[in-house]
Amino acid sequence: MTPTEIALVQHGFDQIEPVAERVGLALYEQLFALDPSLRQLFKGDITRQAGLIMAEVGVVVRSLDDLGPVLSRIEALGRRHASYGVGSRYFSIAGPILLDALQAELGPAFTEEARSAWATAYTTLTDAMITAMTESAP
Repeated sequence: MTPTEIALVQHGFDQIEPVAERVGLALYEQLFALDPSLRQLFKGDITRQAGLIMAEVGVVVRSLDDLGPVLSRIEALGRRHASYGVGSRYFSIAGPILLDALQAELGPAFTEEARSAWATAYTTLTDAMITAMTESAP
């Protein structure tokens, strides 16, 4: 990612961080509306899960300029997702939903340039997770 893309993503996350759980909930609501079968992958309180996913997003966003130190964490997250039964196809479903949730929260501040930067960040994260998922498959 370019320094400009990193700055756009980090600035956007700074803006949503106070309401990150709400953004995470919106993500899950849209995900389940699009594919209700995905709900069975999540046990327990989805509000807690929304907070967890957004906390992980925060860790990655803050590390975009040097992902090396968090790469093992990202890979472990990918392996965990595989153990839950999450397939790589779910990431292609969730990406646009995340971008839409960010658009809804950030409004006009979520420019096309910011959207593109977030899409690049999401792809960077999910590519590492999917690689780990694939490598851990029997």
